[in-house]
Amino acid sequence: MTQAPLLTLSGQIGVLVVTGNVLLDQLGLPVPAIPILIVAGALGASGQLPLFELLVASTLVCVLADAGWYLAGRMYGNRVMRLLCRVSLTPDSCVSQTQTSFERWGPNVVVIAKFVPGLALITPPLAGATRMIAGRFLSLTTLGSALWVGSALAAGALFKSQIAYLLPRVAALGSTAALAVVALVAGYVTYKWWQRRRLYAALRMARLTVGELYALMDAGAAPLIVDVRSTTARALDPRRIPGAVHLPLEGIESQLATLPQDREIVLYCTCPNEASAARVAQVLMKNGFKRVRPLEGGLDAWVAAGYSVEGLSVIAERPRNAAQSALESSST
Repeated sequence: MTQAPLLTLSGQIGVLVVTGNVLLDQLGLPVPAIPILIVAGALGASGQLPLFELLVASTLVCVLADAGWYLAGRMYGNRVMRLLCRVSLTPDSCVSQTQTSFERWGPNVVVIAKFVPGLALITPPLAGATRMIAGRFLSLTTLGSALWVGSALAAGALFKSQIAYLLPRVAALGSTAALAVVALVAGYVTYKWWQRRRLYAALRMARLTVGELYALMDAGAAPLIVDVRSTTARALDPRRIPGAVHLPLEGIESQLATLPQDREIVLYCTCPNEASAARVAQVLMKNGFKRVRPLEGGLDAWVAAGYSVEGLSVIAERPRNAAQSALESSST
């Protein structure tokens, strides 16, 4: 088999090239690791790269990167995940989706996170922020990393004949192949950027400022305030705007009957650009609710303005009962 240009210095240098690419990918940079792992698997199956060393070294850098994100989440909590979603090319709902996966599958989501787009980068800091036991996290992420790396290497070994056919032709293209790779990466980044801008456009709607909400509450004309954060997000920041009810993004459609259509509804979250609140607002408006607005800046802006908050005595309250009790209290 003719070696790929990137791996012409095989052996230890080839392992370093592959693991360096994997590390950049795991740190969140737009440098996909799967293609080079597949090629490395094919070269390893042909005896041109040490396959076992590739597996161990690539798994190790995955665990190191995950451990770094875990520690960042443990030290800085929800701020790390908000930062990741602000700088990420993925849509701003990435944190809420990961939190929902945690609630659905528990800590074992760490094992499959690398196989699910959007989960890989957010899962380690979320595990740290939720105080998952370090030993358990390391064991789960080591297993998940080994499965992820091993699957890619195995795919390369399985299709080594097809890859052996393609590599000489790619190598013959020389600089043209390198430009094609750069173009593919640039295209991927551009697509993700466009996807993000499209999300912003879709969620663009009138916001209510925290000052306007406070004025309404102070005048006794408070709207129904809805906290759309996930249960995990509320556990990370166990505060709420006084009187707010909990109706998370997941399953909101099943709770529509509990909400009044003749009353203004204000939705808030702690996600960048109020993405979750805006999504819930879209669902409500599609179902006939006219007076719906996300709170600009969410809970963070409310706290920063110095307005009072309530502690959450019960984090995992049942959404339907919470909404019903709030409506009953407001009508008395």
